[in-house]
Amino acid sequence: MSRLPVIVGFGGYNAAGRSSFHHGFRRTVIESLPVAERQETLAGLAVLMKLVKVEDGRYLDADGQTLQPAEIEARFGQQILDGTLVRRIEKNHLDVDAAHWQKNLTVTGEAGKPFSFITLAKQLPEPLPSDWMVERLSDTEVMVTVYDGCDLKVDSYRALAVKSAGQLPSGFEPGEHYASRFHPRGLQLTMLAATDALRSTGIDWAEIVSRVQPDEIAVFASSAMSQLDENSFAGVMQSRLKGNRVSAKQLPLGLNSMPADFINAYILGSVGTTGAITGACASFLYNLQKAIDMISSGKARVVLVGNAEAPITQECIEGYGAMSALATEEGLRNIEGRPDVDFRRASRPFGQNCGFTLAESGQFFVLMDDALAMELGADIHGAATDVFINADGFKKSISAPGPGNYLTMAKAVNAAMQIVGSESVRARSFVHAHGSSTPANRITESELLDRVAGAFGIADWPVAAAKGYVGHSLASASADQLAFALGSFKYQILPGIKTIDAVADDVHQQHLRFNTQDQPRADDPLEVCFINSKGFGGNNASAVILAPSVVERMLRKRYGEQAFADYTARREQVRTNAQAYDQRALVGQLDVIYHFGENMIDDAQLSISEQGIKVPGFAQELRFGVDERYKDML
Repeated sequence: MSRLPVIVGFGGYNAAGRSSFHHGFRRTVIESLPVAERQETLAGLAVLMKLVKVEDGRYLDADGQTLQPAEIEARFGQQILDGTLVRRIEKNHLDVDAAHWQKNLTVTGEAGKPFSFITLAKQLPEPLPSDWMVERLSDTEVMVTVYDGCDLKVDSYRALAVKSAGQLPSGFEPGEHYASRFHPRGLQLTMLAATDALRSTGIDWAEIVSRVQPDEIAVFASSAMSQLDENSFAGVMQSRLKGNRVSAKQLPLGLNSMPADFINAYILGSVGTTGAITGACASFLYNLQKAIDMISSGKARVVLVGNAEAPITQECIEGYGAMSALATEEGLRNIEGRPDVDFRRASRPFGQNCGFTLAESGQFFVLMDDALAMELGADIHGAATDVFINADGFKKSISAPGPGNYLTMAKAVNAAMQIVGSESVRARSFVHAHGSSTPANRITESELLDRVAGAFGIADWPVAAAKGYVGHSLASASADQLAFALGSFKYQILPGIKTIDAVADDVHQQHLRFNTQDQPRADDPLEVCFINSKGFGGNNASAVILAPSVVERMLRKRYGEQAFADYTARREQVRTNAQAYDQRALVGQLDVIYHFGENMIDDAQLSISEQGIKVPGFAQELRFGVDERYKDML
């Protein structure tokens, strides 16, 4: 029997806050939550955003006065809401009103005459221009006389056309929570997000490792844009132009495989399979497919999968802006028909829109095979059964959509119907659409979803769009969608697309339903979610995610009522452990895992035999399998 890949932990950070225990999802449906849960999530965000302090388990204001969650909401509620989700880019991150650049300046003397200036001798260019005459003034200074003029680059500042993004909550700096040592922001997000996912399981990592062989652990993680801040590739590319030197860290830390590498080296200490798969904006689903394949085939028993992306940089904004892909201030002004722009509504999936909104995010998920989850008493949040990936064939424009997404979505619906039945898919499934908020996407994606729905007899398919809340985090985008899908399973609420007033007239919706307000589903619980993702270059992917209620039915059938009862008994302690972490995280104790240079494996201590390899630090031996795939050919 195929092993079922179940989700036993998840976590991360994006513009909605911390993802574990559904806090990020709760921020997106804050108006629809019970009072206690709303206030708990707001209090946690207040701590993350440094609006309140915590001492001895008490929330304190700047004057040291104790605050109750209700008081936090009353005093800081609006500030918290304003400082989360898509919004105007904040100056401490990037001053979009005065972005630095350089102007080319051609300088000549009056009436073509030579002119002179004084500078440091060590700053002279090599070689000297042929029309420069240099006179030494001192040991350090020289006078330069220029005869034919020269070109200079001078500092200048200008406003960016794009001013909105899905930033992390105001005041939250991931690098402050561990010894980040010049790590790029994307890798800082990796460390916090992967830790959050692991802690959320309620099972100590050492306990998980003791139950599996060393090579039955896998990590798949990447960043589509690599790392692009001054501590990584941007620093490499800019150093010479800025007159600086490249550091020894900038190039290696910029690689798109670094999220997986950091997790193996500094969090898990894993010697198992690793990979960094990229497929533009569908990268997370590409990595998830690999995780599913590894678990289903038995090649891995536990996989940590996710992505981290931090593209809110001047270069990324200007690059995507040059493609006319981003929502600009002027474009939003034209949509709104008024001079004041509401940057909160910059990302507008399936409504009147003018481009997508960049975002930063790190999201990770812990997957296990069902047998290991039962054995450990792991809390199951859902199952990832399939990811389908198809290209677009011949293309004229590399960034334009194509037919591949029709293949992925149709195969996903067909696969889900074979697992849970056609009635469940038709009545109790929903789509987390790519919903990038571009005029082209609202037409092409809605048309393909509408046609697929019609082909499979789905009459009123609910469509959600996470990017309306947190923006487009590129490689992490479909991970954001999955995190929110798990929230919908937990709370049985479909988030409305609340950044639009109405669905655009050119959106196909004969068989689709787009809501602009949250929709409760308690009377008819959701059982299946389809995660859809489209990436530049023809990178199309669609995933099938099953609700935990469906997974429990499957486990009861596979293992029997007694075995399932034993599992639920073990699960109680795991849930207690997980909740203890959640309570610590709510008061700012993120417990980031960072083992720098600890417990390194001495190659000389490996014990190798014909049967397997004993790796120091691992309880179980790596045993060589029996390979009979080609036996009948020899």
